[in-house]
Amino acid sequence: MEDKKMTTLMCTVVAIDHTNFCYGVCSVCEKSLPENNTNSCKYCNFNNKFNPNSSSSKRLFRILMSIATDTKVFVVIIFDRAARVLFGCSADEFFDLAKLHPFAGRFLEGEMLRVTLSKPKNGNAQHDRAVSVVPLRSGFWPVIETLRESYGVRARS
Repeated sequence: MEDKKMTTLMCTVVAIDHTNFCYGVCSVCEKSLPENNTNSCKYCNFNNKFNPNSSSSKRLFRILMSIATDTKVFVVIIFDRAARVLFGCSADEFFDLAKLHPFAGRFLEGEMLRVTLSKPKNGNAQHDRAVSVVPLRSGFWPVIETLRESYGVRARS
């Protein structure tokens, strides 16, 4: 991907970074929050003093994934909107389940995908961004559904 346009390709998932698949954002304005401060947002000044048991933050997906085409293997980054297609749930829900099953993302390894890639908007970013992800297998189940089926876990209410 040498040009600035989007590129669509067929690929296989080789591996997923299981150590850091999400990040915290303000639940009001969705700006990134520092890892050590999830109680208030410096952008919209949201601070939930009236109901301290209510969360003022949520998690969004940010997944580093190695993919292979017919000519090369490389790493892409997949953010929340595209990742939800593969995972079938919010990052918060997956985080809760992944605590019990830490290698849950491995269910995607070997999956064939049609991926649309774009160059990163930030000049400092290292990896191309997957803006669209479509599983190619007709019997594809999102990761959360596979986990529920495999481990007998019921959906959150």
